[in-house]
Amino acid sequence: MTTAVRSWAIAGALVALAAIPLTVGGLRLLQLAGGPAVVPTDPRFDAGPLPVVLHVLGAAVFVLGGAAQFVPALRRGGWHRRAGKVVVTAGLVVAGSALWMTLFTPPKPGTGDLLYLLRLVFGSAQAACLVLGVAAVRRRALAAHRAWMIRAYAIALAAGTQVLTIGLGTAVFGTGVWVTDLANGAGWIVNLAVAEWIIRRPVRTPA
Repeated sequence: MTTAVRSWAIAGALVALAAIPLTVGGLRLLQLAGGPAVVPTDPRFDAGPLPVVLHVLGAAVFVLGGAAQFVPALRRGGWHRRAGKVVVTAGLVVAGSALWMTLFTPPKPGTGDLLYLLRLVFGSAQAACLVLGVAAVRRRALAAHRAWMIRAYAIALAAGTQVLTIGLGTAVFGTGVWVTDLANGAGWIVNLAVAEWIIRRPVRTPA
């Protein structure tokens, strides 16, 4: 498999991993706009739909735009820098709206204090990674910029991984607050572990 084909395959896999949460988010926006109730209603969002809208739209831009940054052919001609500004802004919107919903909306039924704490930690960590990534590229520390951006992307993409970890956790351990909280946490941990592996592996430079 050539480098070009491999990079497109990686970008496609990242989008596929996020497909379920992005689809659910889109259906949630449709429901908030007065459309059919395709997904179960959530009373947490009835009083204040703005953070939900910001979170879903920001996540779509961040995930799709971030996946494109893994394709070398799309990073030429200054596109990487221009698109990066949009992607970073979207990522900060995702992190900010996630913290907003965690702090100011009722917790989702079936979740506990651990997940509340984890959302605060990883929402803050995503924002911090993005800020550190921007600071690194401004001082021309490209390796550090790459590392921080990969970490931020991994945290955001955990919503897709959590579909798998929650399903596996429920199948093995059954339902319960601790199972749900730990399964959600596992999604972030798995993604960050993969991110650190990618960051530390040798970068192959084409001849």
